[in-house]
Amino acid sequence: MSRYSLNLPMALKQDAEQWASQQGVSLNQFIVWAVAEKVGELRLCLDDPRFPQIAYRRGAARWPTPILRGTGIRVQTVVVAVRRWGMSPEEVAEDYDLAPSQVSEALAFYESHRAELDALMTAEQELERACA
Repeated sequence: MSRYSLNLPMALKQDAEQWASQQGVSLNQFIVWAVAEKVGELRLCLDDPRFPQIAYRRGAARWPTPILRGTGIRVQTVVVAVRRWGMSPEEVAEDYDLAPSQVSEALAFYESHRAELDALMTAEQELERACA
């Protein structure tokens, strides 16, 4: 194992310490875990460079799910709001406290990754029906 000096902003360090404590691990273990998780996600090469505001995270079902970077709001949430609920992109931006550019990018991402997102939404609907 190698050593690496790390300078963290105080607020980030305090948050990391709190999360580490809640997880029952040391700050060092938590940082190694967080870096390993991020490197693992990057190795999957899921991010599409054409859509810098979109990232992936693993949901409860452990499937990689596209989200609006920094918000935790799933792209499919934006798509459903516009396509099924009939909300305008402006209404979605206002209701979800998003920038209009984020909504536009989520919708463009959907058009570019339609098969992937439709499969995610179908699987989610089937899971909801099975649990009802």
